[in-house]
Amino acid sequence: MAIELNALGKAYTPGNWVLENVSAHINSGEFFAIVGPSGCGKSTLLRMIAGLIPISAGELKIDDQVATNLPPKDRKLTMVFQSYALFPFLSVGDNVAFGLKARKFPADEIKERVDRAIDLVNLNEFKDRKPRDLSGGQRQRVALARAIASDAKVCLMDEPLSNLDAQLRIKMRTELRNLQRELGLTVIYVTHDQVEAMTMADHIMVLHDHAIQQIGTPLEIYNQPANTFVASFFGTPRMNLLPARVDADRELLLADALRLAVPRDLPVADYVVGLRPNALRLLPAGSSANAQVKTVEYLGSEILLEAEMADGTPIELMAAADENYQVGDSLSVAIAGRAYVFDHAGQAQFMVEGGLRHGRNDVDTKAAIQA
Repeated sequence: MAIELNALGKAYTPGNWVLENVSAHINSGEFFAIVGPSGCGKSTLLRMIAGLIPISAGELKIDDQVATNLPPKDRKLTMVFQSYALFPFLSVGDNVAFGLKARKFPADEIKERVDRAIDLVNLNEFKDRKPRDLSGGQRQRVALARAIASDAKVCLMDEPLSNLDAQLRIKMRTELRNLQRELGLTVIYVTHDQVEAMTMADHIMVLHDHAIQQIGTPLEIYNQPANTFVASFFGTPRMNLLPARVDADRELLLADALRLAVPRDLPVADYVVGLRPNALRLLPAGSSANAQVKTVEYLGSEILLEAEMADGTPIELMAAADENYQVGDSLSVAIAGRAYVFDHAGQAQFMVEGGLRHGRNDVDTKAAIQA
């Protein structure tokens, strides 16, 4: 079932908007992620869709039917919480069956649905165990089985993997995605983890400051960020955001140290240029230094260097694992990849492929105007 959000808003007191003008179309069978930092309104939006919190403004449609004021039981959806919400005194099978029994389904249908749901999440051998006898990942599977058994075509998930350890989260991400595709569910998935959103979602909504910052596919969000918040929120390590000013026709000076050729004349103003760590390179020893190493982090196949430009601007860049850097070493950094140009308000203007250093091209410079 498709879901449509039309200018949804939530205010607990008049004029104090927690969310404002939230609009999106979520296609049937889509995995749609809502991502953003703590306190941005992700869970509030999910609970508005579920009917657990009243909608203050706008319209909600589920399967082309207006559902703005429908009670939760009539919205034909199910929800998986971060805390599992299992009954400790009931077995796995009884936890999965609880909602069906409450809705007075026939006994044979309950058994059929429960058995199928437990089989889908690979918990057959744990059917008679209590939640206390299960691991965190197994408890989350029980919560998923309960959602599957309801046979609802829309499933809302509120950070369901955040209580799991790192390795189990990776495994459960794959299992969740495969299960969603197999069942053809429409999933709305709330998370603060940009990696989860990037690896699982068909489309991502980025929330910040009570409003939508951008909606797009994972590749669109990563490659064409709408503003500096989206640019810095997505990607590990984070994108560097360097202050820049017009230094000459079609040239920006970044952090008083790096030069970037641009495809058109720019008005004299303050700008911000975004550079991912892999878009920077270290020049051979002997080149004029423009940064100093502050921290060295060994990541196995690479080294993450946290450095400081001459004007005090922090910057992160990657180096080969076999290179030896120490805190206090001087570096000569150049632009060698994609650069994102934002205006003083942080809104995307265009992006540039390549770089320019000391007035000469180090690599071919090719500009791509961003929509």
